[in-house]
Amino acid sequence: MNKLMSQILKFGAVGFLCFFIDYGILVALVELLGVDKLIASGCSFTVSVIVNYILSITVVFDADRDGNKVKQFILFVILSLIGLGINQLIMWKGDEWLGQFMGKYRDFAYMIVKIFATAVVMVYNFITRKMFIEKKPQKP
Repeated sequence: MNKLMSQILKFGAVGFLCFFIDYGILVALVELLGVDKLIASGCSFTVSVIVNYILSITVVFDADRDGNKVKQFILFVILSLIGLGINQLIMWKGDEWLGQFMGKYRDFAYMIVKIFATAVVMVYNFITRKMFIEKKPQKP
């Protein structure tokens, strides 16, 4: 149980850092460069996934250090792409839905929705990475 709690705390710290990378790039692309919200969200998510991969296998999970790194990264990317799909769906529908209620502040709905999308994807990421990325104990 201590190992699990330690992993959850480390995952949370890595997630917090990657959230700020993701969120900062998203807002910068939209507000400073005028990039479409969904394109910016995909770009920012991708950068945060790369950082998250590096930190996840070196700090959070007991990844198989002798395993095939290409295979590990491909699996990580596949899981992350599913997470990106969840993220994009929440961003698309959430921005549409919440924007209806925000009146003149409608242009800021995506910022609020991004926080919710991040929480949902973070839970998905922890569970799937724990299941597929972490080295399985050797059977006696």
